[in-house]
Amino acid sequence: MFSAILPGYNWRVRNDQQISTHASGTWPGKHLPAGNAAVWFRSFAVGWVGSGLKNLDMKTILVLASHPGLAESLRLAFDPERYRIVHRLNTEEAEPLLEHGLAHVCVLDAEAVETLGLWVLEKIRRRLPGAPIIVYAEEGQWALEEEAYLAGVQHVLRKPVRPKILEMILDQPAAAPSARPAGTRRPSAGGTEFLTASRPGNETTLRALQSWRDCSGLLSNSLNTEALLKQFLLRLRALTGVNRAAIFLRPPAFTGAGSTAEGARFLRSVASIGLSSGALDELELSLETGVGGHAYHQGRILWRDSAEAQGDSEMDREFALLGAQVVVPILAQQSLVGLAAFDARITGEPLSKEELEVLFHVLEEIGLAVRNVWHHEQLASNQRMLTDVLRQFSSGCVVVGRDLQVLHCNDSARRLLLGSRRETDLLFSDLPVVLGSKVYQVLKSGAALAPFRFQSADASKQVFQISIVPLATRPGSAPDSALMVVEDRTQTEQLHHLELETENLRLIKSMADRLAHEIGNALVPVSTHQQLLADQYLDPDFRASLDVALSEGVKRISRLVNQMRFLARDTLVGENSFPLGPLVEEAFQDAQTHQPVKSALLKFDDGNPPSIISGDRPALKHAFVEIFLNALQANPQDAKISVRLRPAPGFTEQGKRWTQIEVQDNGAGFSPESVSRVTSPFFTTRTVGLGLGLTVSRKIIETHLGKLEIVAPKESDHGVVRVLLPQKAV
Repeated sequence: MFSAILPGYNWRVRNDQQISTHASGTWPGKHLPAGNAAVWFRSFAVGWVGSGLKNLDMKTILVLASHPGLAESLRLAFDPERYRIVHRLNTEEAEPLLEHGLAHVCVLDAEAVETLGLWVLEKIRRRLPGAPIIVYAEEGQWALEEEAYLAGVQHVLRKPVRPKILEMILDQPAAAPSARPAGTRRPSAGGTEFLTASRPGNETTLRALQSWRDCSGLLSNSLNTEALLKQFLLRLRALTGVNRAAIFLRPPAFTGAGSTAEGARFLRSVASIGLSSGALDELELSLETGVGGHAYHQGRILWRDSAEAQGDSEMDREFALLGAQVVVPILAQQSLVGLAAFDARITGEPLSKEELEVLFHVLEEIGLAVRNVWHHEQLASNQRMLTDVLRQFSSGCVVVGRDLQVLHCNDSARRLLLGSRRETDLLFSDLPVVLGSKVYQVLKSGAALAPFRFQSADASKQVFQISIVPLATRPGSAPDSALMVVEDRTQTEQLHHLELETENLRLIKSMADRLAHEIGNALVPVSTHQQLLADQYLDPDFRASLDVALSEGVKRISRLVNQMRFLARDTLVGENSFPLGPLVEEAFQDAQTHQPVKSALLKFDDGNPPSIISGDRPALKHAFVEIFLNALQANPQDAKISVRLRPAPGFTEQGKRWTQIEVQDNGAGFSPESVSRVTSPFFTTRTVGLGLGLTVSRKIIETHLGKLEIVAPKESDHGVVRVLLPQKAV
């Protein structure tokens, strides 16, 4: 059956017999010769369709793209007498052209493919079985490229449009569906039968090569370059009877430390038939000169008897070494991967131009396959390197996929998490519930967790530091897996505890020594008077001296007892609300009883309104007594102390209001070296005392959630102690 539907006309031509029935009459005003019915109908249909076709060789290129830019680029690049460019946004708009097979070539933008889905390729392939499909994609869309080839796309080209490459693809001969004698009819891309003549050359070989080329997109699935190329050459010999052949490839650019920029400028043999492998191992083809340079710079087939080869001694020498008659470049998206050298057939006949043209495109698929192998090998190499790195870690490393499958687990992780079962494979269910939930949280949220402490529940009581980070193939995308790093901190914490215990023992030793010294100093006057008590008790002066000695000794020992008691407290004994101003004044008066001075003056600015503090009043009073004692000792001859009590400017923490108390003396001030150490235990610049005064004050104030600061001195400034305390919530 032969049929053609003309858009916009309500009539149909059924078959040759119907056309022949009008041979002796007229058809729409024309006389139709009986022997040329099909030829006349072809001319008549082209003239009446109104599609803009000016001759029978014009090709209609259907462009499916979301934007007209691609179609406009093609219109500017091609001869309008030979190519008609039709732009459509989607397959629905292109339905008339697809329904009646009016497109010879279909060009798609990769963005349209991603938007519409890969099913659009299957739809076009069903509607236009004889038309090639070409996709234009951006650099890096490897996944789309592979899926497009599997869906039946003949070529995936890189943007921008390169007219010469596309025109070469469009001008390639169509495949013959079956062997027909010269002068018979065959279906065209539009569904109408036209008269054609058979192509020159070996048609059986051409059909075999063409059918091979139609399914050669599957070659990109191969992951063994050597086996792929060897099988290719054996298949080529079976189809064409070629005598000798060899394939040379460039080394991949990412082979590692062994590759150099100089080595990448040569092609080396990877597969051959009919040639000595030993001889080819020593042969390198340069990309600068010879046949390699021609393939790299020109990208065209080179014959041995061509003028280019005959005039170049290097090319002639390499042709002779290879025993080849023709060299075909192997391209992958316009970049040279290698070249193939072919001899004549075993019968001595050369390969025809038509056969070499098909071989050129088959080798393009080979180039894509080789490049995919390189990428796979690079990924595998990176994975092996990462696995080796993780295996050598003393820390446990576990990689968990989105499906909660353990993708990797090194020996340290098995030892730390499995214990006695370390030889078995780690499963996600083997992880402790706490760790499993954390890993699941990272996989779902895509956010890393701060390192945290984890202690095992078994008898070993091991302590671990856990870090969990997401792993994603693309920035901003959902994580594909999560890496959990397990560090054994058991010995570290044990050592830390031992260091603390050792430090505490040293502190106790120093404290005992200082306390014994201070208590001894306080008891010396008491002991002296006790020895003289029996003989001089009736002496009034002795009794007065004894009273002073007992009073001073009791005060000194009581102060030491209070210091020890407050240092030992970590919580508040009682908590009441009270104004801070009167407490400061009382502390100043008590401080003078412990430190006799000739004159002492307090300048107190308590602010307005008064600050109300909630806490342990006796403890806070003792803290300020110690601060005032430090200020009185700075200038015992004429002590002048200034106290300012104000709301803390610009200080907010935990949503509370804070009060700032600054105590300034008129002494020489703190030295820069002593600022950081003045609140440390047993640090003192005096010859008497334990050096615990400001240490006790800091401990009491911090127990009240406050802060004690020693203000760094400026030149010729006096000493300043600043206290911050949270006010009572109203």
